[in-house]
Amino acid sequence: MSMNVVEKIDDLVKVRNVMASVFDKGGLGGFIPELLRINPEIKLYSTGGTFGRIKEILGEAAATCLTQISDYTGQPETQGGLVKTLDFKIYLGLLTETYNDSHQDDLKRTGAVPFDIVIGNLYPFKETISKEGVTVEEARGNIDIGGPCMIRASAKNYLRVASVVDPSDYDTIIAEMKANNGAISLKLRYRLAQKAFAYTADYDSTIAGFLGAKAIDDVKACYPG
Repeated sequence: MSMNVVEKIDDLVKVRNVMASVFDKGGLGGFIPELLRINPEIKLYSTGGTFGRIKEILGEAAATCLTQISDYTGQPETQGGLVKTLDFKIYLGLLTETYNDSHQDDLKRTGAVPFDIVIGNLYPFKETISKEGVTVEEARGNIDIGGPCMIRASAKNYLRVASVVDPSDYDTIIAEMKANNGAISLKLRYRLAQKAFAYTADYDSTIAGFLGAKAIDDVKACYPG
């Protein structure tokens, strides 16, 4: 299998499609309406609780620009949000390259859209394990799978996608889009990718440290049946 080598990209990428799936919903009330003021044609795709928050923020306007991820993929979320964003159609939208004809054919074949911004942050694993008496099972249940995959995929494709893990970056993104007719530069996309990979690395390191400090008896004690 030969490696795909990219030789052409765009410095400025206009934001048209945004995916949001966040635990920390702080800042969305200012960020989402500003995105739409800059480009009223933006389409928003979101999961469960995030979808509900954005719908609340936008009111009646949500009907024309907001789509639930389960409606987009055709797959309902599983019980407890176990599987929400792990879907082929979503990852085409995250990883496809603008000037790759095969990638563009895949988008057309599946009806997928290329995402330009991904807003994602994770279940608070550190907060969970800091609680007194937390069990291995309680910690296990708070390990986010789809979120890190989505963040890493969008960060890998900084050639085209802005991966946003920190609400403190919302103002920077808005300022850049206002200055560039609704587009985000490669410089900012790359900085956001650096931050995204550091974020997921810290997340995984925290999980590894917690599990590494537990013995098998700690695990078995969670399942007495």
